[in-house]
Amino acid sequence: MNKKKLIIGIAGILAIAGGAWLFTGKTSKGGIRLETAQVGRSSISNTVTATGTVEPVTEVEVGTQVSGIIDKLYADYNDVVKAGQLIAEMDRVNLKAELASAEAQLASSKCEYEYQQKNYARNKILYEKKLISDADYETSTYNYEKAKAAYGQNQAAMVKVKRNLEYATITSPIDGVVINRAVEEGQTVAAGFETPTLFTIAADLTKMQVIADVDEADIGNVENGQRVTFTVDAYPNDVFEGTVMQIRLGDSESSSTSSASTSTVVTYEVVISADNPDLKLKPRLTANVTIFTLERDNVLTIPTKSLRFVPDAQLLEQIGYTISGAQTEAPAGKRLVWVKSGQELKPKAVTVGSTSGNLTEITGGLSEGEELAVDLETAPAAPAAGPGTERSPFMPGPPGSKKKN
Repeated sequence: MNKKKLIIGIAGILAIAGGAWLFTGKTSKGGIRLETAQVGRSSISNTVTATGTVEPVTEVEVGTQVSGIIDKLYADYNDVVKAGQLIAEMDRVNLKAELASAEAQLASSKCEYEYQQKNYARNKILYEKKLISDADYETSTYNYEKAKAAYGQNQAAMVKVKRNLEYATITSPIDGVVINRAVEEGQTVAAGFETPTLFTIAADLTKMQVIADVDEADIGNVENGQRVTFTVDAYPNDVFEGTVMQIRLGDSESSSTSSASTSTVVTYEVVISADNPDLKLKPRLTANVTIFTLERDNVLTIPTKSLRFVPDAQLLEQIGYTISGAQTEAPAGKRLVWVKSGQELKPKAVTVGSTSGNLTEITGGLSEGEELAVDLETAPAAPAAGPGTERSPFMPGPPGSKKKN
């Protein structure tokens, strides 16, 4: 009876071991296993990440071309303004005084011009009748031309003074929202080499854009019209959508200095449109941008590793596989993959499309559901128990390990 139970137990152990051997794909002594994958349909995509700043699409800095004191302000932060609306006035005392002075100089030069004109006309008649000398005629001509030039100069100065007086009245150039006010009433502004900014007005905050800095290594994959998603720290749970609108050709450089070296990073500005109907996006927010440089949906794909698989006849024979057409070479413009049919591997030429790292699109040569060889894997052998290995006190030791009393 005991002998019968022992035989049944040994048979059960052998059956379990045989099942495990079949389940793992005929593993050899070294733990070799053939990794396979089926041809299927999936979506593939490639992305480029960057950091940018949210900006209004149209943003105008309103300044003044004349120096003086800000007398009145009629607009403040977040005010909605219309084109032509009065938003500030400057003190006009000095400008009006300049206007009065220019008017007086213009009147004086006009009188002088008219007098010299009449004098020149009389002398010209006398000169033609040989009644005055050449010197007298030339003097009258000179005085007339000089008075004429002075009169024209004062006329131009008058235009400039009137325009400066108009500049003292500052109006909004566009319909929009005041997003910045840089001055206070009573403040003096000086218009020298640079026009001082009084207000910054954004045209329409429901239409925003992101100016993203894309690294030079990635800019070659970015094109107009690509889909973009981005997040901002103010709303970490919201994902905003956008579209690449422009890739600016001018590069920008930023330097980072460490104790060992100085490196320069070259980036290119990419303009991304972004709708903002609920006004969540505010100017100057930092955006974490993802640009989808490749998007392919429901395409036939295979693991990219399968395109690099080269069968090893000796190893495959150890685990029960045979190879057909081992010397086959791929035609021009195509790649070879190895199709598993039972215990046989056959080469097949395929046409590949886009790739996204782990997956590659197949545009011809394979059908959905076919099984491909991907890789030969070698499982690591179980480590032998050494002196430092923990052992259960109930596990029997190797022969001769019993202690002698």
